[in-house]
Amino acid sequence: MNAHLKAEFDLLLDWIPQGARVLDLGCGSGELLAYLVQHKQVKGVGLEMDDSAIVSSIANGIDVIQADLNTSNLVELFGEKAFDVVLTTQTLQAMQRPDHLVESMISVGKRAIVTFPNFAHWRNRLQLLIDGKMPVSETLPYQWYDTPNTHLCTFADFENFCTNRQIAILAQRVQGNLLAQGLPNLFGEVALYHIEQGIGR
Repeated sequence: MNAHLKAEFDLLLDWIPQGARVLDLGCGSGELLAYLVQHKQVKGVGLEMDDSAIVSSIANGIDVIQADLNTSNLVELFGEKAFDVVLTTQTLQAMQRPDHLVESMISVGKRAIVTFPNFAHWRNRLQLLIDGKMPVSETLPYQWYDTPNTHLCTFADFENFCTNRQIAILAQRVQGNLLAQGLPNLFGEVALYHIEQGIGR
């Protein structure tokens, strides 16, 4: 494990080929892209809306475009299959139409990587059961009234979505305890998926 990278990022590194063209949607401070540029020699660009995050990305040496993912047309911006990998980490659940974002990702990229907090994690279920309130946790740190997370989902939800849209799941990983490997929908804290356009698309 790379000590200075988030555990979530560490889990997806081998899905990104050496020297790949990478687009990071909602790149934040550019931490992941900066690591990939340094250690995998990727040609990376980030999209980010937050001003302070853009400043941090630039300070990290990342090429970043200011854009709102809810309104940006990725294919118009970059063209079909312009990138080897398009990724978004912990951003999908904050989108107005996460389905549109995933469709765009697999259009503009040969492959895509998506990560999101698993709403079906047992602690979230327990908080709802016992307290009757929306869960607050390390992966979901907001109150119901100030959360940017408008479309929370689970491992099962995302896999059903991919099946219905004929999106191929190349690999799935889970951040969580040992039990999460066998029961990701119950014990997984963060879901990670490696996807591409399915046959016939």
